[in-house]
Amino acid sequence: MTTRTGRPAMRSPGRPPIRRDVERAFWKKIAEGLTSEDAALVCGVSGPVGSRWFREGGGMPLIELSPPSGRYLSFAEREEIALLKAQHKGVREIARCLGRSPSTISRELRRNAATRGGRLEYRASIAQWKAELMARRPKTPKLVANDQLREYVQARLAGQLQGPDGKPVTGPQPSAWKGRNKPRRQDRLWALSWSPEQISNRLKADFPDDESMRISHEAIYQAVFIQGRGALNRELVACLRTGRALRVPRARSRRQTSGHVTPDVVISQRPAEVKDRAVPGHWEGDLIIGADRSAIGTLVERTTRFTLLLHLPRMEGYGIQERVKNGPALAGRGAEAVRDAITKEITGLPEQLRRSLTWDRGTELAQHAQLRIDTGLRIYFADPHSPWQRGTNENTNGLLRQYFPKGTDLSRWNGEELAAVALALNARPRKTLGWKTPAEAFSDHLNSLLSSSVATTP
Repeated sequence: MTTRTGRPAMRSPGRPPIRRDVERAFWKKIAEGLTSEDAALVCGVSGPVGSRWFREGGGMPLIELSPPSGRYLSFAEREEIALLKAQHKGVREIARCLGRSPSTISRELRRNAATRGGRLEYRASIAQWKAELMARRPKTPKLVANDQLREYVQARLAGQLQGPDGKPVTGPQPSAWKGRNKPRRQDRLWALSWSPEQISNRLKADFPDDESMRISHEAIYQAVFIQGRGALNRELVACLRTGRALRVPRARSRRQTSGHVTPDVVISQRPAEVKDRAVPGHWEGDLIIGADRSAIGTLVERTTRFTLLLHLPRMEGYGIQERVKNGPALAGRGAEAVRDAITKEITGLPEQLRRSLTWDRGTELAQHAQLRIDTGLRIYFADPHSPWQRGTNENTNGLLRQYFPKGTDLSRWNGEELAAVALALNARPRKTLGWKTPAEAFSDHLNSLLSSSVATTP
């Protein structure tokens, strides 16, 4: 039979698999916004099949979505060949009907025919399956073939977090990963967790002369998301910042407005130099909220993306003493506590690096007038429902949710542990900084300020 078909014996397909054109149609419907079940039903397959495709692909198509060129026979043409063959038409007559070369038809009838029972019987579904199977060009993933590259990627995806003194900081004990999408309301592993794009571009700086140490960020995502690639463990999706096991869109929450903002401190009064990020020293801030009214304050410098975390511990009597109207916020996130925490962090910087602070409409900064007196920071508030006006801080808060998930108690972490998280964040290379780290960029500004002050000293 091998001599007659020109191919070695192939395994029996059993029930013919789903055709590639159906899979292409499925992923195109996913791109249009349909759910996996709805996209599957539109394409003529069951909902569970669509869910399985989406899950096994990590939300990513595993095949090329562009249709194959006219060089190759389509399934419709193979059906036409099967019908004409059943009518005992010759090879040249079939070729004329399809507008193909007789050699193409002859080769198709010989190579892709069903061989069960020792006879060559041409069936369109079997022929399509054989053609797609032989068209595959399996390629060993780069992360499988290169041990050094794989270890580098894994170390930065799931490396252990360390404090400023180099000691490991373990953080919470997360629950076992169950393979579900985006584990919510529970602790996650504290790790270095560079993004695939950061890893891909940092390789060029760490190995400038070694071309084998190169990989695209998309290849890293595929190695993590797609089952069966064999390069990276699927559990590493929990180390991605979003924690998602699949590529899906995420919703955004909106803040509520407050009435403590006066017209002289709205963002429209902010100097134009803040917007272009040319001058360092302009900050954005907010709170990330946890369970039981716990919170951590965040300050991000707009030019360098350097991050400071504000420790907001519980006040004495929280949970025991009854709340007093207009009294101090015992949860630790009141206006006085936030003002004192910002003052403590920001006053350690040179005056040139504390020019302004842009906050959202939260009442935790109700004492902004006193804060300006204490620190010299000019305070501005963003417009209601406009998180993009504080985009740097919003992005940073999203990164921090990797360490401080929603629904967890944030008051359990002390100042040293917050400093370790800030250090990890400031030591990640950033695309917008030319793959420098925020710490390196901030240090450059500090050094330039020190050198300029020394030069002007008589």
